Amino acid sequence: MADRVYIFDTTLRDGEQSPGCSMTVPEKLRMGAKLVELGADILEAGFPIASDGDFEAVEAVAREFPWVQVAALARANKMDIERAAQALKGARRPRIHTFIATSDIHLKFKLKKSQQQVLDEAVAAVTLARQYCDDVEFSAEDATRTDWDYLEKISRAVVAAGARTVNLPDTVGYSVPEEYGAMIGRMAKALGNSAIVSVHCHDDLGLAVANSLAAVRAGARQVECTINGIGERAGNAALEEVVMAMKTRHDHYPYETKIVTEHLFEASQMLSSIITFGPQPNKAIVGENAFAHEAGIHQDGFLKERTTYEIMDPKSVGVPESKLVLGKHSGRHALAKRCEDLGIALTKEQLDVMYHRFTTLADRKKGVRNDEILKLAQEVSAGAAVAGLQK
Repeated sequence: MADRVYIFDTTLRDGEQSPGCSMTVPEKLRMGAKLVELGADILEAGFPIASDGDFEAVEAVAREFPWVQVAALARANKMDIERAAQALKGARRPRIHTFIATSDIHLKFKLKKSQQQVLDEAVAAVTLARQYCDDVEFSAEDATRTDWDYLEKISRAVVAAGARTVNLPDTVGYSVPEEYGAMIGRMAKALGNSAIVSVHCHDDLGLAVANSLAAVRAGARQVECTINGIGERAGNAALEEVVMAMKTRHDHYPYETKIVTEHLFEASQMLSSIITFGPQPNKAIVGENAFAHEAGIHQDGFLKERTTYEIMDPKSVGVPESKLVLGKHSGRHALAKRCEDLGIALTKEQLDVMYHRFTTLADRKKGVRNDEILKLAQEVSAGAAVAGLQK
């Protein structure tokens, strides 16, 4: 389907190989279960040649979720591919994902090989992988710094050898949306219906999601991404951002995924509990402050009509509710609402006194807790009552 975008989740592979994100086999199974519930189309469960743990993880994920498409990563050589195939032996829907670098800088300094040698090895790897499974993906590592003529040549060659998916990653996060979109557009046109063009973007310049979306508009139909954007160096394109951009701005990105977006926040929280850190508070979609409002003008508008300051319903991503954070920037409207929620209704005069006391306290703190607000409200209310008796 022209408007269908497949979500290739690599949280368990690329995400997991970044500092502080290593997962045990049981942890990968826990996270894998949530990714399945979320609706990811393909789970890349590990790099079997890298360690016994990665081999066992791929084997376990394939065994635990037999109806799910499970991918294993392999360099473009016989040993890696055979190890990946062995790990995927019990999978009903296996995918071998083989890769080799194609940019001049990698050929010269890392591989020390010619373009023809790399092309031959890529074709041989895909041919071998096809002996073990029908679904083979080829990745041209560092595609965005590769000569486009050569990239098209190798893409055509691996598809002729049997690759169903050609992944053109921005491995070092170097590209920009206009450039990446143009490259993907050319390769998608060259391959036509013979293979799915995939993208895998890193966030070194903070453009991973923007580049992924530009690629989809240009013809890519698989996006490789991770929960919370974890991954090598600055991370990968964040799954939740890619998916919600397409859902929220469907007018601009008229594409469909199978992601059940109501599970996004829970998936983020689960990942955070497994690895050593969570997303930054201001992280889009799943961050602690993503649906929090402190500025008085924002709070006033939000209380009158949610959509004045929220483009997404928090429940659509699994966040229970929006938050009004009371601090020195908050206004009377939000303060009155909080007092009411805490069981104290204030008159206009009482609210004026309360607001003055509240802002004085808030100026000295990073935020004001509910118990502190309640105490202030009780004092103001009691003070007004005493004043009434004295009259």
